[in-house]
Amino acid sequence: MIKPVATIDVTPNLPPSLERLRELAHNLRWSWDYETITLFRRLDRDLWEETHRNPVWLLGLIDQNVLQAAAEDEAFMANLDRVCAKFDAYIRPDARTWYRRRYGDFDKPFIAYFSMEYGLTECLRNYSGGLGVLSGDHLKSASDLGLPLVGIGLLYQEGYFRQYLNADGYQQQSYPINDYANLPVQQVYNDDGTPLIIEVPIAKFNAKVQVWKVQIGRVPLYLLDTNDPDNIDEIRDLTDRLYGGDQRNRIRQEILLGIGGIRMLEALNMRPTVCHMNEGHSVFLGLERIRVMMRENPDLNFWQAMDICATGNIITIHTPVPAGLERFGYDLIDEHFPYLWTELGLTREEFHSLGHEDMGGFSLFSMPVLAIKLSGAANGVSQLHGEVSRNMWQWMYPGIPEHEIPIGAVTNGVHIQSWISGEMAGLYDRYLDPAWRDEPDNPDIWRDVERIPDAELWRTHERRRERLVALARQRLTAQLKERGAAQSEVEGAREVLNPDALTIGFARRFATYKRATLLFRDKERLARILNDPDRPLQLIFAGKAHPHDHPGKELIKEIVKTAELPEFRHSIVFLENYNMGIARYMVQGVDVWMNTPRRPQEASGTSGMKVIYNCGLNASILDGWWAEGYDPSVGWAIGNGEQYEQNEWDMQDYIEAQALYNLLEKDIVPAFYTRGRDGLPREWLARIKASMRKLAPFFNTYRMVRQYTEEYYLPANHRFANLSQPDLTRGKAFAQWQEQVRENWDLVEVERVQVEPEQLKVNDELTVRAWLSLGDLNPGDVIVQLYYGMLDSRGEIIGGETLDMECSGAPCEDGDDVHEFITRLCYPNTGRRGISIRVLPNHEDLASPIHTGLIAWAEL
Repeated sequence: MIKPVATIDVTPNLPPSLERLRELAHNLRWSWDYETITLFRRLDRDLWEETHRNPVWLLGLIDQNVLQAAAEDEAFMANLDRVCAKFDAYIRPDARTWYRRRYGDFDKPFIAYFSMEYGLTECLRNYSGGLGVLSGDHLKSASDLGLPLVGIGLLYQEGYFRQYLNADGYQQQSYPINDYANLPVQQVYNDDGTPLIIEVPIAKFNAKVQVWKVQIGRVPLYLLDTNDPDNIDEIRDLTDRLYGGDQRNRIRQEILLGIGGIRMLEALNMRPTVCHMNEGHSVFLGLERIRVMMRENPDLNFWQAMDICATGNIITIHTPVPAGLERFGYDLIDEHFPYLWTELGLTREEFHSLGHEDMGGFSLFSMPVLAIKLSGAANGVSQLHGEVSRNMWQWMYPGIPEHEIPIGAVTNGVHIQSWISGEMAGLYDRYLDPAWRDEPDNPDIWRDVERIPDAELWRTHERRRERLVALARQRLTAQLKERGAAQSEVEGAREVLNPDALTIGFARRFATYKRATLLFRDKERLARILNDPDRPLQLIFAGKAHPHDHPGKELIKEIVKTAELPEFRHSIVFLENYNMGIARYMVQGVDVWMNTPRRPQEASGTSGMKVIYNCGLNASILDGWWAEGYDPSVGWAIGNGEQYEQNEWDMQDYIEAQALYNLLEKDIVPAFYTRGRDGLPREWLARIKASMRKLAPFFNTYRMVRQYTEEYYLPANHRFANLSQPDLTRGKAFAQWQEQVRENWDLVEVERVQVEPEQLKVNDELTVRAWLSLGDLNPGDVIVQLYYGMLDSRGEIIGGETLDMECSGAPCEDGDDVHEFITRLCYPNTGRRGISIRVLPNHEDLASPIHTGLIAWAEL
């Protein structure tokens, strides 16, 4: 390899009248604005596709004569002026966004969103799958809403792998280098023109980290990169690949994201009050925030600073399976964090305890355990996942009923304009209130789908199905050529699929729990369904298995080999190298999106949400988002939401495969092919409209990000700001109060309880008194609650409710530290009931008293 003596940056040479194309290309608003995409595609349609819809690269490759011709083309310049006017109206600092209308102006972002990956557009390969696409959609809706938010992630030289299949149908990986000079990414510089470099301690090294910026509408995304010549190769290669390398590489990437992310924000003169961790990869940011606070306030100890900083941290959990949690051995903790536990004033054992999780005879350092401890709020990504998470983490809150574990739920959504086809958007523009683009969570808007003529809706969808089939034929032809297939197979690829046939899509990460081959359990029955001459059905599959997931690769191989059989050759296709471009064609063109996870292992899923807005319907196991989205008028459920033990999985697969075959034969296929005299599937179209009307207002990131803002971001900002601004007086008092409560909690005891009467009739009043010993605590330091509910067969309260009790203030003969609390209750119906008394800490700055883990129950 020859080292250069100098480096030169070559940029597009644009005519002055086209200079604003550069600005448009470097703001990813184009990725969800169809008119801007059309403008770039108008320059050179073929080059637009060859560059993977990358306007920066397109401007760098396009012939100068083409640019000059565009500058002299009045129609093109008028189009450019329209696009720029809309861009300027969107991006201007005083734009009256939802956030500004509701909450006023702001000087700097105070919400920092951390994620390991971001799926923004197919040309920027900084994502692997659903988690990254969700992160990208989150930032896009944050831009639309005008949130004071900034994103933080890592910049990968190779990103996630490119998938291709060998002649045997087995997944192979390659890692093309990302050419950031030709991508909508720009390096961040200091005021003096030198590159911004931050330093992050990683084991015995002091990594020098470059900073890059991607502008997403109004929201900046900063990406950290260790590919700096001053780093040794071991550190320089750290940001080569997303989720690449061993556990040591993984923990170092997460140190870089969390600790490096906070240091980068400091260097940019941004100190957010709220840090949102999208999964636990960035949790070390919590320790860095504490370290900074302790450095600036030497009188604070770690536990006090942790109590204050936790109020400004939020963790979104994505993993519903204990085996999928991220944990590290203590050898890696000892290798990387001695400097940090020293600065935090902790012993090695105290630091270890922050992430300690027992694993049946041994222990590991758990990232989600650390994240929950360092956060003031936690949430799952669907209502069912919230329930699963509360069950999974109940062990961290001994004595707390499962349904009260402080883990909420914000169901995921999708950024509509990133996933809707231009044809469907035009249809909505004609028949819906124009506010569907700006207020898609308004149910009134979607009721107007009934105004769309059935014929127009159906023809629009049929065009998208035709385009999907055309793409599948084109991609399959290219795949077979690359594999060295026989010419007859290559020629046959041009005739696979039928643009008029019922088309089912299945595309996602090929993890075994997603059961991509569930439909293949009875291939003879499947062949009969697919090859019905009057009512044909076809399947399009896509997705990647993790490079180390060999069972997942075997699933892909089975699909490919099945598709090669004569009876399936024209009706099953597997598309290689699944990315956002293929996903867009699929969700815009399929008739049914199929999802077959093993309940309850799908945290949410979002791909099926995308078809809602594109005339598609869902057929899924009642897991993730579909468990709350399904009703019979909007799609189909596979099974009835049953859950099985691991030793029953084979039986489960058989039962649910049979249910899927029955669903296809008796419901889905007949509904699609039953046509009126005008050739329209009226029942099918009624389902499509019901799906749009009922599901579209909810399953979008506009609603999701608003919910995060109102239920998480603003409360967290309020609590953290109250505790830390203008100085830490209130925060110190709060931390000292928590310390006092923890020291005295063992002395809190329910001395006795009096219930009058013990038998009563419906609507009679029950009076409950409790006398509590509080030690050195005051009645205002606690909240005393009556806990009541029905009894199960073992005499235990199930699904209990609470009623706050009031301190009577009456003198107590049991002593000065004993206080009487009282409440009254009426039962509206008969039955055997149970009651108990519990005590929790109480303070106006507590996000949740249960989050403290302190609780005292009355004992018999």
